[in-house]
Amino acid sequence: MEWFTDPGLGLSRLVIQRGLAVIYLVAFVSTATQFRALIGERGILPVPAFVRRVRFREAPSLFHWHYSDRFFAGCAWTGALLSALLAAGAGDAVPLWAATAAWAVLWLLYLSIVNVGQTWYGFGWETLLLEAGFLGILLGNAETGPPVLVLWLLRWLVFRVEFGAGLIKWRGDRCWRELTCLTYHHETQPMPGPLSWFFHHLPRRLHRAEAAANHVAQLVVPFALFLPQPVATVAALLIITTQLWLVLSGNFSWLNWLTMVLALSAVDSTLLGAPPASTDTAPGWFVGLTVAVTALTVILSYWPVRNMLSRDQRMNASFNPVHLVNTYGAFGSVTRVRHEIVLEGTDATTVDPTTTWHAYEFRGKPGATGRLPRQFAPYHLRLDWMMWFAALSPAAARGWLLPLVDRLLENDPDTVRLLRVNPFTTAPPTRVRALLYRYRFTTPRERRETGDWWHRTLVRELLPPHPGRHTP
Repeated sequence: MEWFTDPGLGLSRLVIQRGLAVIYLVAFVSTATQFRALIGERGILPVPAFVRRVRFREAPSLFHWHYSDRFFAGCAWTGALLSALLAAGAGDAVPLWAATAAWAVLWLLYLSIVNVGQTWYGFGWETLLLEAGFLGILLGNAETGPPVLVLWLLRWLVFRVEFGAGLIKWRGDRCWRELTCLTYHHETQPMPGPLSWFFHHLPRRLHRAEAAANHVAQLVVPFALFLPQPVATVAALLIITTQLWLVLSGNFSWLNWLTMVLALSAVDSTLLGAPPASTDTAPGWFVGLTVAVTALTVILSYWPVRNMLSRDQRMNASFNPVHLVNTYGAFGSVTRVRHEIVLEGTDATTVDPTTTWHAYEFRGKPGATGRLPRQFAPYHLRLDWMMWFAALSPAAARGWLLPLVDRLLENDPDTVRLLRVNPFTTAPPTRVRALLYRYRFTTPRERRETGDWWHRTLVRELLPPHPGRHTP
């Protein structure tokens, strides 16, 4: 059955499987360490309340049948353990059916989490991991050669990620067509990294070159993934290079890392000096399942293709409740001004102009002006990311922002554990308020004079001092 396998993609399959398992591990650990405050029984948006109002067929999940924080944690840590085993090569040490089942369990567990995660799991890289993870079920193991159909489906996935992102930019903000968006983006992106300040201060001509290179990488190069070798390998390596640039310039969870892993599906490792893989024949059930999934992907591709061709293109959307064959894209518009919400508390019994307020500091999002942004990706700080969206549209965030404030007023242990600094370690605050600031990177001169990475200006009070239930 020579048509089913390609010996030139053996090393690529190996790295894809290991990389996918590592990203699954990061995703499950990220969930296990944050879920209690966000979607737990006493969380900001509790899962039990969600599954009571949303039907199973709308959001398939194990947690429709049973939910407790202990059960959820067990699922998350089980996913982390299984991911670690697969990353270590356990999939090649067991029969093909067992390896296939292990990847299917990972996908089912993470699908169950995402489908009850609500706002906290509404990111494009969540659906990207689910779609890639579903295809990963059929990558096989050492018993069979690399399945050509699955590797081509992974190329099709990479194409949609890149081309969809390129289209949404070209059709969206005019600054992308004028090559000026990156004059703002490094400063206003959701979560800057430790090098973002330096990227922001690159000469304007380099920002224009960045934008132009982005258009080439996302609108032209993806087509070459489907051309004969070695062209497809060169295209994949170009995509990986541009994704590494994005890794250096910001924090986008595992989006860039997973895209790089998936791009390896087009790399003929024999061109890089690796020996060809085995072409052992796959069993009939595996071949039949692979052909069926390929046919399903072709059918489901109608919706993302229609979306890409539409003038009203949507970003990061799923067209079915199991997140198969999705549409992707980001930053169709770029904000010119960065706003940040700063939460502050006080232990004073009365509030007046002399009241002393203490700021809560988040792990990733900008706060103290002298703190250099940290690198967290591929780990996903869900609360920090949503605080960026809340600053863009405070009214849309009230459904979870006010419950967050309530939990800070209670010094809820799970909630304050998500923060870098809780100024109230012995007793909860009497009141919490939210202030809206305009942030910008300091200039090189300001940086030398003050030591600060950020300069901020108060815009307005977003939420007046909010009393807790314990306040007299």
